[in-house]
Amino acid sequence: MLAKSSVPSAVPPTQEEISSFLDTIFKAKTSQASLDAAYALTNLLINSVGFRGLWGYGILADIKKGAADKKDGAKRESAMILLGALFERFPLAQPISEVTFLLQDGGILAPALDALADKGAVVRESAQYALDALFANLRPESMVVGLLPALSQYLSKRTGKWQGTVGAYELIGRMADKAKMGMGSKEEEKLRDVLRESMGNRLAALIPVVESGMHDLKAEVAKQATKTMTSLTTLLSNDDVAPRIPLLIKTMQNPSTETLQKAIHALSQTTFVAIVTSPVLALLTPLLERSLNTPTTSQEVLRQTVVVVENLTKLVHDPVEARTFLPKLKPGVQGVKDRASLPEVRELADRAVNVIKKAMGDDDGNLTNGQIAPTTTEEVMRVLEKELKLRGGVTSFPGDAELWLLTRTYVSEMVREDVRLRQMERVKLCTGPYLEHVVSDHQAQMVADAIHKHFLEEDYRKFGQPIKEDTGEVEIVNTDFSLAYGGMLLLSHTNLRLLKGHRYGLCGRNGAGKSTLMRSIAEGKLEGFPSKDELRTCFVEHNQGEDADLSILEFVAKDPELAASGRDKISEVLSEVGFTAGPGGRQQERVGSLSGGWKMKLALARAMLMKADVLLLDEPTNHLDVSNVKWLQEYLKSHTEITSLLVSHDSGFLDEVCTDIYHYENKKLVCYPGNLAAFVRVKPEGKSYYTLSASQVQFKFPSPGLLTGVKSNTRAIIRMTNCTYTYPGASKPSLQDVTCALSLSSRTAIIGANGAGKSTLIKLLTGETIPQIGKVEKHPNLRIGYIKQHALEHVEMHMEKTPNQYLQWRYANGDDREVLMKQTRVLTPEDKIQMEKYVDLGDGKGGRRIENLMGRQKWKKSFQYEVKWVNMLPKHNSQISRETLLELGFHKLVQEFDDHEASREGLGFRELAPKVISKHFEDIGLDPDIANHNEISGLSGGQKVKVVLAGAMWNNPHLLVLDEPTNYLDRDSLGGLAVAIRDYKGGVVMISHNEEFVGALCPEQWHVADGRVTHKGHLAVAMDRFEDSRPGSSAVSSAVGSAAGSVASSAVNSEAEEGGDMKFKARKKKKGLTKKQLKEQEVRRRLRHIEWLNSPKGTPHPPDTDDEG
Repeated sequence: MLAKSSVPSAVPPTQEEISSFLDTIFKAKTSQASLDAAYALTNLLINSVGFRGLWGYGILADIKKGAADKKDGAKRESAMILLGALFERFPLAQPISEVTFLLQDGGILAPALDALADKGAVVRESAQYALDALFANLRPESMVVGLLPALSQYLSKRTGKWQGTVGAYELIGRMADKAKMGMGSKEEEKLRDVLRESMGNRLAALIPVVESGMHDLKAEVAKQATKTMTSLTTLLSNDDVAPRIPLLIKTMQNPSTETLQKAIHALSQTTFVAIVTSPVLALLTPLLERSLNTPTTSQEVLRQTVVVVENLTKLVHDPVEARTFLPKLKPGVQGVKDRASLPEVRELADRAVNVIKKAMGDDDGNLTNGQIAPTTTEEVMRVLEKELKLRGGVTSFPGDAELWLLTRTYVSEMVREDVRLRQMERVKLCTGPYLEHVVSDHQAQMVADAIHKHFLEEDYRKFGQPIKEDTGEVEIVNTDFSLAYGGMLLLSHTNLRLLKGHRYGLCGRNGAGKSTLMRSIAEGKLEGFPSKDELRTCFVEHNQGEDADLSILEFVAKDPELAASGRDKISEVLSEVGFTAGPGGRQQERVGSLSGGWKMKLALARAMLMKADVLLLDEPTNHLDVSNVKWLQEYLKSHTEITSLLVSHDSGFLDEVCTDIYHYENKKLVCYPGNLAAFVRVKPEGKSYYTLSASQVQFKFPSPGLLTGVKSNTRAIIRMTNCTYTYPGASKPSLQDVTCALSLSSRTAIIGANGAGKSTLIKLLTGETIPQIGKVEKHPNLRIGYIKQHALEHVEMHMEKTPNQYLQWRYANGDDREVLMKQTRVLTPEDKIQMEKYVDLGDGKGGRRIENLMGRQKWKKSFQYEVKWVNMLPKHNSQISRETLLELGFHKLVQEFDDHEASREGLGFRELAPKVISKHFEDIGLDPDIANHNEISGLSGGQKVKVVLAGAMWNNPHLLVLDEPTNYLDRDSLGGLAVAIRDYKGGVVMISHNEEFVGALCPEQWHVADGRVTHKGHLAVAMDRFEDSRPGSSAVSSAVGSAAGSVASSAVNSEAEEGGDMKFKARKKKKGLTKKQLKEQEVRRRLRHIEWLNSPKGTPHPPDTDDEG
């Protein structure tokens, strides 16, 4: 006899009534009639005996029987329709029915999956309806605890048709897709979080099941399994591994030695920063284990594997997870340590073994101090049984005992998931509704409350109670939002809460979306953030370039938002931040003349005038010197009425200023009270975002070597005289009547607006282009290191090489191949006609054609070249002077040979060996291990630029040409480059818009405007930009010397030199002073004047005598 449910009050139906309904369902003429009867039966059961009637009346048995009837397609369809109606309505009304559907007597899922292979389309559609109905009505915990094991069990048997297997894989993939972060409501995102975390914890068991499907002989199964595996990898939430996932999936698809090597190679080039959790270990452990245990694995791949194991293990913070996965890897790493043939590999393996032991904690598997034991299913079961016993236990209807054993485990596993994920509010949802129909009236909720209370207290004991908020604080912002940029989700339904007067540091890895969040707030686009009418928000940025000619006072007064304040108030606030008033004061200076630090102060003054409630500062210290950083710190700390949101990589600044840290974690913002140091104590991995070791920003350039005949650093080594250049088709010249020169001590900045002709000037100087009027002369042995405006163009054709291999390729033949690939080195049709020209030297041998230049030697005060003639033996070679060859029009031939000789001379001191190259890369700031083993394609932008710099500096250039270096180096690398340039013994010429960079390095500036070049050679360098520079230090004196040299080699002085192709002529003594002596006298006078300019204020001007002359 069936007992009626403890909740509904209707009389239990008789077996005849149920049979009548089943008869109607199975024999209905139409699908709709069958569905209507199925709904009616379902409602009858829900309102009477409930879930007990499913087996008690034999309904599920009839469904199984009908689904297996091979002769009657209509009956099979009706079975699936009835199953769909039950799946659609029972789980919502009586959640305990999930146990009946999925677990009791093997569950009822298998017939639905098998029906996907039915010959009849209507049967397949009905089966899909049933599966969809079940999927739609399960809680996240139910999916993981009930549906996932049922699907895994179905797939492990593999007795059904392949369509059922595809359906099972598809459901697993749909679960993973449902767990993806999105832009839904807060409640929706919370459910996704539970599903994602719970599925992630089961990946270790899931991956082998899905991977076996990827190798199925049936193409449809393999295709769906691969798709499911791709969906499962989204559960990782690890930005380090994410770019490698397609390659890892390809390795699973095709588990060959070659694909495994590629996968390990890719992982070895990954910089791991994020915490490594169970899902990541579940994905990577099988691949690493296979690599370690395969006898044929090469020593290089073993080296890479143990490095990956070590790096991963360092970031495993949960010893329980470590003890789950690392024992599988430890024997393999130990084997490498014992048996690897290379000492380096054995050493790395030894290091990895120690790291594994440390991560796993106690050798006996016991918890060490401070570790928290995770809640187990058995622990939940004990609490559940205890609370039920106190309230009379479960009902004892026939069949309940067997079902209760399954339900107890089912409920306990769901509660365990919620407790482990600290989703305490969901504990009640996973207990009360499931107990409602198996305990006495109104006892289910009391049991649920008691279990919730027990585990909430346990959570407080383990993790501490939440800090009670200070009620005295004024809350100005409290909003839930999601943030995306393009197609990338940056933050998923997170909370931002700002208190008045607090200063929040916004921290996270590069690309997390810090600046995007600031910009969204500034532009009023952040969902839920108060408008500017309610909360005055100011984004502090130093972008005043468009009004560079206005005075500071006019610039601020021009702003419509600030004009209402009045000029007097504006002037007063400007004075407060350091802009002095009055006719000669700083307020009258042009905006364009301000340094980065003063521009930041100007932006802060504007924020003060706006009476901002919230200041948004993005990398404010990037543009401030030490004293101004101190000023900004004091300003922010003293204005307690202003709330600040800061993004900065300056750890000292964040330590000094911040009251709270907002940290990006798994696409959520998590708030930590205290400054950066307090945050790092709580989250040690945070240190990697903000620390920067000195080796990462130190560049050291090689000495350029000697130039024949150049005994003075102030002697011009390259010179342009009265040059004019017009681009083909242009109406006016890009450059007109330009005269300038550079020396080994030059530190020259070329400044001008876009399109003014700066890059054209560089190209003329370096021989990339030839002027139509005037001439460009350079020392025949001059070596130039040139880095283009788009620096990565240098290496974009060599992405598959390591940096070491790239340098070997570039200089393999004794020449710099990049010089040979220049457009100006390729013979044009005119050049080919020139090479066909017959040359008659007047030696009686008639006209001959030049084939090539074979050698060069000193001749008088110039050079002569050994010429090989076409179709003539080498014994007939001739020696022809440089001047003659140039007069005959063979400029390109001479230039090419000079470049070859200069390059050969520079490389004469270089051994193109891997160890020497590694040391060179280390000097430029690139880790030797990266230079030797990592492909260029895997390097970051900053690392690629270092490769380009190393390539340009390998042949010891005398002159370094940088086109917009501030475009392609980050702040820290720029600082390292500035120090290297300051200490470099060769000449430097650069195009830059960065006043700070130029001001620190270049006493000489060439201003390009309207095709004309104006020289400014009296500027003192701003040595305070270098922290290691103090008055009287060697760094300062060398910079002053550099300033002197650069000025001395300016165009005005170089006119005193004799022209004529850089010939270093000796002159006879004359009475009185020669031109050379007059020039040297003028240089000494200028040096004395510059020395006086750099001396402390009040130093008397030295007497203008020339006794040393």
